[in-house]
Amino acid sequence: MSILSKSAIAKGDGSFVIEEVSVSDPKEDEVLVQIKAAGLCHTDYDSLSWGRPIIMGHEGAGIVSKVGSKVKKFAKGDAVILNWATPCMVCFQCQEGNQHICESNSPVVAGENRLPSGHAHFEGTKWNDQPIERSFNLGTISEYALVKSSALVKINDERPNFSAASIVGCGVMTGYGSVVNAAKVEAGSSVVVLGCGGVGLNVIQAARISGAARIIAIDINPNKLKLAKQFGATEGILADKADKGLLNAAEEVKQRCGGRGADYAFECTAIPALGAAPLAMVRNAGTAVQVSGIEEDLTIDMRLFEWDKIYINPLYGKCRPQIDFPKLMSLYKKGELLLDEMITQEYRLEELQTGFEDMLQGKNAKGVVVFG
Repeated sequence: MSILSKSAIAKGDGSFVIEEVSVSDPKEDEVLVQIKAAGLCHTDYDSLSWGRPIIMGHEGAGIVSKVGSKVKKFAKGDAVILNWATPCMVCFQCQEGNQHICESNSPVVAGENRLPSGHAHFEGTKWNDQPIERSFNLGTISEYALVKSSALVKINDERPNFSAASIVGCGVMTGYGSVVNAAKVEAGSSVVVLGCGGVGLNVIQAARISGAARIIAIDINPNKLKLAKQFGATEGILADKADKGLLNAAEEVKQRCGGRGADYAFECTAIPALGAAPLAMVRNAGTAVQVSGIEEDLTIDMRLFEWDKIYINPLYGKCRPQIDFPKLMSLYKKGELLLDEMITQEYRLEELQTGFEDMLQGKNAKGVVVFG
């Protein structure tokens, strides 16, 4: 029996509406989740212009409402985090341990002909009597989401904070995993973080948790540098917008790091022109990490790679959801991973436009839409 779910629907032309969709009972391998909170991300804003209707949102947490006949790991009432990079566990990449780039299910690893949003089509959700896609197969900015059971991770907490849990499944995981899973930052090392938005702050606190001795935050916004210190930055550099490639900032980093540069540098600005900037920040044989997922042609001075520098471009912090999400929630419960402090503002669904405006103006470290 279908239920009605008030949802944020991107129309594909740059606008969105808040309207009801009908959601069917789950199929044998599906779960119906009552969404309690959904994180807001720049990708959600981008989805407004993907050229077709889509239920927005790919970060979220909630409560299991119904399960399909073959679902054994979840039951009604379970608190869960939703994960957008769903592993199949049987393809080549999953068998290699690369669950985040599953060849069967990953919405961003689908070859040259993938759709801009990379989303599958589902019959279980309808808008105006027509099937509608759910962003990253989730569509979390909605009262209910019908998802594959493999897209869920249980929250082992009797009184979960759904707002905090909702942001784990993208920005937190991307930042933390880029440090811990991808770069494998070592205790006592020096780290530079370019850009102190939501992802950058999670890189900073992951570096702190990893025991980095020096964490240098770089941003053009002095308020973000203050926030960076709250999350673990030991110092900051106020950058100049006119500093091409942040080469002047790189010189200051080198001076602060014994004249040779940092051990690790992470680019979290999402500015394509700064894709190579972390290479200028690291010492010879250091590691530069491009976190923000730039996907366009760049011209790079190959001398930036001299000598023996490593440049990596991990997706989603090399996430293994069933392993990483419980670790993150455990760190949060112990007070080591700051999630409540990450959430600047909560919004009702009807306030989504305000949430987007605050995000685009840089007012929020993270905004969250709450339901009920």
